[in-house]
Amino acid sequence: MSVSIRSGFESIPSYRAGKPAQLGPDGLSAKLSSNENPYDPLPSVLDALAAALPASVNRYPSIAAPELTAALAARLDVAPENIAFGAGSVEVASQLIHALAGAGDEVMYAWRSFEAYPILVQLAGATPVQVPLTADGGHDLPAMADAITDRTKLIFVCNPNNPTGTTVTQAAVEAFMQQVPEHVLVVLDEAYVHFNVDADSAVGLDFFKRYPNVAVLHTFSKAYGLAGLRVGYAVAQPEVADALRKAAVPFALSALAQAGGVASLAAEDELQERIDVLVAERERMTTELRAAGLPVLDSQANFVWAPAGTASDGIAEVFAKRGVSVRCFSGDGIRISIGARHENDAVIEVSAAAATLL
Repeated sequence: MSVSIRSGFESIPSYRAGKPAQLGPDGLSAKLSSNENPYDPLPSVLDALAAALPASVNRYPSIAAPELTAALAARLDVAPENIAFGAGSVEVASQLIHALAGAGDEVMYAWRSFEAYPILVQLAGATPVQVPLTADGGHDLPAMADAITDRTKLIFVCNPNNPTGTTVTQAAVEAFMQQVPEHVLVVLDEAYVHFNVDADSAVGLDFFKRYPNVAVLHTFSKAYGLAGLRVGYAVAQPEVADALRKAAVPFALSALAQAGGVASLAAEDELQERIDVLVAERERMTTELRAAGLPVLDSQANFVWAPAGTASDGIAEVFAKRGVSVRCFSGDGIRISIGARHENDAVIEVSAAAATLL
């Protein structure tokens, strides 16, 4: 091949999406590997999507997304100029990195955390700085503060953390912000915020409204169940939001996505009922898996994490044979998304057998 790929590109890992499940003995195929919402969109959301057709297919969408911007600004009590969109919050994270960091600059995050972080940082040509999690799977914010250098441009704090489900407290982030230089942007990535019922957890918008060097990431993929439409956004200071719009892929936020987002915001009461069910299922799953012998951490997301170490691959195979795909991080642990009740029942059914591999 005569085309020359960029030097160092071969060392950048590829993003690994969650895999569908094989059929179990009773025909079950439960994909619990991607933290998706198990429910179909609400009827009112489907109606809004249908109404957006066919013009949303053959015409370019509005880049400004005025209706969704206005609805979010009112919902979050921020100015419209504070909001910038992308094709999912992962694309907005990419915009942030490209806008703020380049060759020689550092982007910091905890590890293990969202696996796209190191990929996005390296694609931008910046240097990833990974700070190990604490023994209980949480962010070590004092260690992250100590790791800040004059090259640090951006710090991601995933709250709740993916894949461990742990949260950072309001007090811990407050102390952390006192140690972060004003020119370093702290990004509170809250993809799973709707499932977070921890009263002590940091709230991104509270920090955004008090610190000019804080941005917040949200998504419609998880609680709102619009993963396939790719709707994410940042809440940031106007100059940062402007930079994100420059870094955005043009027309990435489709008219269908915009319509789905507006309709979902209008149906939040109904959506909250579904969220409450998933939170209750998360607590049931946690109790049952622990009783079976799996070391599941407390989670504030729509998944649970079992730090299974070298047994992770074998445990994932036990679930696979039952017709359930989970997300295996080899040598580290397994993450199990909260699905419909019958899917969660299947996980519980074989969890004792899985625990024997520890």
